[in-house]
Amino acid sequence: QVQLEESGGGLVQPGDSLKLSCAASAGMLKRYAVGWFRQAPGKEREFLAAISRNGGNRNYADSLKDRFTISRDSADDTVDLQMNSLKPEDTAVYYCAAQATYSRSDYYIQTAEYDYWGQGTQVTVSS
Repeated sequence: QVQLEESGGGLVQPGDSLKLSCAASAGMLKRYAVGWFRQAPGKEREFLAAISRNGGNRNYADSLKDRFTISRDSADDTVDLQMNSLKPEDTAVYYCAAQATYSRSDYYIQTAEYDYWGQGTQVTVSS
């Protein structure tokens, strides 16, 4: 069973950038398809981006693909979410999720498709 940990959250001003990282226990993240989600107070968990095991296939929420980029760092075995031009409405708890798969090219966009979740990292965008 893999344990996920998000890092990189914090308080930023509108227009700033932030990079979140998702790491797994025992360097196992390369075995999983990974997704990023967020949840704001009083709202449902929202899909942001997903990436396949080999990093070759990615998918984004339509409203975010111009500002957010998901990538794999093979050296550190992390999956990162680069967020640019942050807005107050981006304020939320951000979660990474992982799903074991034999496919190196599949990704997943539904919360129900993921078996493993991190504890989340808070991102607050405020002036």
